[in-house]
Amino acid sequence: MVAGGHRFAGVKLTGSHGYAVLADLRSAVLARVDGPLRGTSPADIVASVAALVACVAGDQPLTGIGVSLGGRAADHRIVTAAPYLGWSEPVDLGGLVTTATLVPTVVDNDVLALARATHWFGAARGTDRFALVTIGVGIGYGLVVHDRLVDSDDAGVGLVAHLCLDPLGPLCARGHRGCAEAMLASGKIRDAVALGRGGALTYAECLELASSGDPVAARVVGDAGRALGRLVAMIANLTMVPTVVLAGDGVRLASVAADAVAAGLAADRDPAADPVRVEIHPGGFDEWARGAAVTAIQSYTTPGGSGLVHR
Repeated sequence: MVAGGHRFAGVKLTGSHGYAVLADLRSAVLARVDGPLRGTSPADIVASVAALVACVAGDQPLTGIGVSLGGRAADHRIVTAAPYLGWSEPVDLGGLVTTATLVPTVVDNDVLALARATHWFGAARGTDRFALVTIGVGIGYGLVVHDRLVDSDDAGVGLVAHLCLDPLGPLCARGHRGCAEAMLASGKIRDAVALGRGGALTYAECLELASSGDPVAARVVGDAGRALGRLVAMIANLTMVPTVVLAGDGVRLASVAADAVAAGLAADRDPAADPVRVEIHPGGFDEWARGAAVTAIQSYTTPGGSGLVHR
């Protein structure tokens, strides 16, 4: 494989920003750029993606573009729901970006895209069965079995986020007590520490306080760590994967609360079972953008894959 023979752009969209990378055929990142979105309407998003791609690619020709976002996508081009952008009606984002850039474009859920990058080029390379759990504003989940990503329209619903991990834990916005979102989402941890200490804090400050032994932060972060261990055990018990990869912009929780994660995992895992390999894969939004690029790479290289959208 001549890695330098093709260039792919990957764009990760949040509710307010876009993050873009330029990658070769082996997903090595050659350039990166980010910036605020022009707006959240379909027209604004298309214009923002096109501008980011033009900036990161320069005058280099592209083989394909991948776009990922928190939400649901069909046929690797139609966004059927994107809560962070306020979209509830289908948008042919793949087709619109292809028309705007004249480059074939695929679109997918951001966690699925990150799982593809993790599988082909990341922490789970060479592993034919693993699960990916992302920690951040929300909780995401991807699964690879028999060397294939389990793809579903429900990937963007956030089903794992509402599994109960602590029946006495805090409530999420949907009224679930002690679910993964209520226990692990960065905003929930930040709010719990701020409430106990009586002042506003960032998520990073909460983790630093926990590391330094602050009693409030240590209790909240420790509870979150045990809940994360229970989630890892639950996933491994139900799917029998030997490896669980932890990623996302809030994944430092797993390192700060490493002992609590191990305790939660051991408590819900049969001691006779094989050990679960837990890989912590830190990285910012550039990694999510790389996942979008890998989705385009996979579509280009895999026979019978989703196929890049041509116009």
